[in-house]
Amino acid sequence: MSKRASLQELREEIAAVDRAILELLHRRMELAAQVGREKAATGKPIVVRDVEHAVYSRAREYAADCGVSPEVMEAIFSAIVRGSVERQHRVGVELRARRGGHVLILGGAGAMGRWFANFLALVGHRVTAVDPRFATASAAPDRYPCLAELADLDRFDTVLLAVPLHRTPEVLDELVARSPRALVVEIASIKNHLASALERAAAAGVRVSSLHPMFGPSKSPYSTLTFVLACREDPAVERQRVEAFLRHPYTNLVSVPFPHHDRLMGWSLGLAHLTSMLFGIALCRSGLHPAELLACASTTFSRQAATALSVLSEDPDLYLDIQRLNPHRDEVYAAARQALEVVAEAVAREDRPRFRDELAAARALLDQEPAG
Repeated sequence: MSKRASLQELREEIAAVDRAILELLHRRMELAAQVGREKAATGKPIVVRDVEHAVYSRAREYAADCGVSPEVMEAIFSAIVRGSVERQHRVGVELRARRGGHVLILGGAGAMGRWFANFLALVGHRVTAVDPRFATASAAPDRYPCLAELADLDRFDTVLLAVPLHRTPEVLDELVARSPRALVVEIASIKNHLASALERAAAAGVRVSSLHPMFGPSKSPYSTLTFVLACREDPAVERQRVEAFLRHPYTNLVSVPFPHHDRLMGWSLGLAHLTSMLFGIALCRSGLHPAELLACASTTFSRQAATALSVLSEDPDLYLDIQRLNPHRDEVYAAARQALEVVAEAVAREDRPRFRDELAAARALLDQEPAG
């Protein structure tokens, strides 16, 4: 009978297997780099969903032989695929830069301005940034403290407005006064307060696209990036303008009519922020010690707390303006109050049928696939 391996011996054997896996991963990433160079040279898309799904299918089929669930095996290979996509994207940047444009970012030192600077460089654009904060920073190429220092705007293909929400109309007017030939892209989370400035831009012959990134500055550029395009003209024409600007394999561009944008955001963004803020603010009034709450946290509490913390950790002035500037805010607040009253009344009266019906209706609404 063979000697039973000690725990230390088993750990050493696992470490040896890990090293072999890492060597294979290194080889896989080198192959991904070769694929990335070929795709960049020929202009082919990096992400091919059918190929990804085939990888996941093979992984799930092999799960039982490994003694793990198909979900675990797919998660492992999902991470490998994400790494391969990142590797392909990185090695192709230099080649794609030859076909990229020149983008000017107004508000380039802000959180989203910095995110876009990195993102746009990644997809092959040259980036120049303007921000008052550069006045006190060390001098650097393509960095300016004010728009007035740029005499020639015609060298830019696109101008991106990444300034605070409440300042966007003012900055847009300042830019329009310079009559740029470039496409202007504003990324305000709320659009209604821009309507007059956008009309002035159109009257001056300046093209402006209203884009809304549905994520914050911590978002990885190697994951799905959803942008909402608020269209004032033909959606097909507007999409064509911004698709060349974004040119990213994980971009999910959703077009909505401009007048509908803020109402949609009132519910999908404003209400989501509101519930997280109320969760945290209400807990502050509980009188319970945070350590006690966390020690007894349920799965639901932990998930809700994590979501609330991500919201509460963002810029409070931005989140105030997202609530304040949305013209549909009162509609959302009224529905939130009514929902609380409905739940409170059903609980107080032990009205089980109504309680079940309300939850069933909410569940049916949320259990839907995104619109195509």
